[in-house]
Amino acid sequence: MLLTELPGWLSLATRSKSIADMHLADLLEDESRQKALAFSNLENFYIDFSKQRITPEILHDLVLLAEQAGIKDRIQELLSGEIVNPSENRPALHTALRALDSDSCFLTDKTFNKKISKALRKMQSLIKRIHAGQWRGFSGKPIRDVVNIGVGGSDLGPLMTCFALDEFADPAGSNIRVHFASSIDGAQLAGLLPKLNPETTMFCIVSKSFTTIDTLSNAATALSWLGLRCDSVDSLKRLHFVGISTSPDKMKEWGICDSNQLQFWDWVGGRYSMWSTVGFSIALRIGMDGFREFLLGAHKVDKHLATTETNKNVPLLLALIDVWNCNFLSINAHAILPYDGRLKHLPAYLGQLEMESNGKSVSLQQKLIDYRTCPILWGEVGPNAQHAFYQLLHQGTEFVNSDFIIAKNRKAGASEEVVKAFDEHHHLNISNCLAQSRVLALGNKAMTEDEISNSSGFQQYAGNQSSTSIVIEQLTPETLGSLIALYEHKVFVSSVIWDINPFDQWGVELGKQIATKIQPILEGQSTDGLDSSTTALINAIRED
Repeated sequence: MLLTELPGWLSLATRSKSIADMHLADLLEDESRQKALAFSNLENFYIDFSKQRITPEILHDLVLLAEQAGIKDRIQELLSGEIVNPSENRPALHTALRALDSDSCFLTDKTFNKKISKALRKMQSLIKRIHAGQWRGFSGKPIRDVVNIGVGGSDLGPLMTCFALDEFADPAGSNIRVHFASSIDGAQLAGLLPKLNPETTMFCIVSKSFTTIDTLSNAATALSWLGLRCDSVDSLKRLHFVGISTSPDKMKEWGICDSNQLQFWDWVGGRYSMWSTVGFSIALRIGMDGFREFLLGAHKVDKHLATTETNKNVPLLLALIDVWNCNFLSINAHAILPYDGRLKHLPAYLGQLEMESNGKSVSLQQKLIDYRTCPILWGEVGPNAQHAFYQLLHQGTEFVNSDFIIAKNRKAGASEEVVKAFDEHHHLNISNCLAQSRVLALGNKAMTEDEISNSSGFQQYAGNQSSTSIVIEQLTPETLGSLIALYEHKVFVSSVIWDINPFDQWGVELGKQIATKIQPILEGQSTDGLDSSTTALINAIRED
């Protein structure tokens, strides 16, 4: 049966008409509704859906829709290692990566856990050498800077996590600096390399296939830069490069020796890969103990997904809210608004996670679908965004669904004076977060009658903008791992309801293929066969 023919879908379509004229200001007057739409059964989290344009009855119907779409069986398939990526005939076993022992692994085949443990032990050994100053460059000086060269999932996740958890840096590696380079234009390396000492710099090349042109181009540039100070290419590759890939042969072909290779596997999707050895830069920064806490936090959400009944299953409910907004309220924009500067890179990370996963228009049966599948995600740290695009959220003509993310507790500073000052910052930050979600929901009704009567037309607020509030007890490696896994599983559940494959990304392939054909044309070959616009652009670029 088609998704749009399921009883739950038809019931929700009817309910959406009845709620279309209801304002959040009226819905929020019902205290019992708020209690029914808030959840604290996920460790370290409190999640409030009451500023969404839903009722408990609508949420009940959404849960029924998920059950009719077979969500329980599909979750079991994901966790047990069945083929859930049919276009590539693969399972998606990122949940196995964060099971810290064979007993906690959902898979019955424990060989997976043995492979994962072996890879992590090798990663730990390399990190221990670097932290101890025992890994030395071509001149005998210890490595002090490590540059992660990757793109997409090999960059966004590790970058986001290292930035977010910088204050949890392992003291053993406090003198090691971690950098990231991803862009194919070379601009990042061009700005970074002059600040580094080639004698004490290591490059970590991260590529699932070890054929990614962006990554290998940057790796070649790094090798050339090192070659200005040492002419032994073999020594440079042995002393200054680590490779992380699913392809040992390709790493060896490039020149990465076996002892410097870290492996993961083709059943690890790129955007889910930082739980594997792709998280080398994370573990280098926060230590292996911190990295295991990060994995533990994600595993707790995996367990929650596996064992919690559907009407209280938090990642499932998050997904259902997206389905409700996209498919029944026609809200096609989703803002990620962390009120925590440490989560600066979270919106970009989630942009890839969600839009590369669920930006699909073909069903699992390879048929074109006639309903929306994924909102457009963007975002920024909340206090900065207030002075940027919040104008559109408050008084624009578009409906936008928002996620407000805030840490309940924040410890910063060593002295009593500094701690007190940061406490004041934190309270102000929380106040802004709560105020913005309140005004988005209530509009003018957040003001007093006198304030409303004394305001002009351009000072009016319509409100009725939906949002979810996610309160974290405190941002730590464990809770960040939980937060990311929460969004990962939200994406998977959404894909089940939309009947799409979230684990492939064929949409990015054709552009890369065409780029390899255009490159020689830029260098002088004929433009025959190209469209008029691309031909004109090439001619304009080739003009002296």
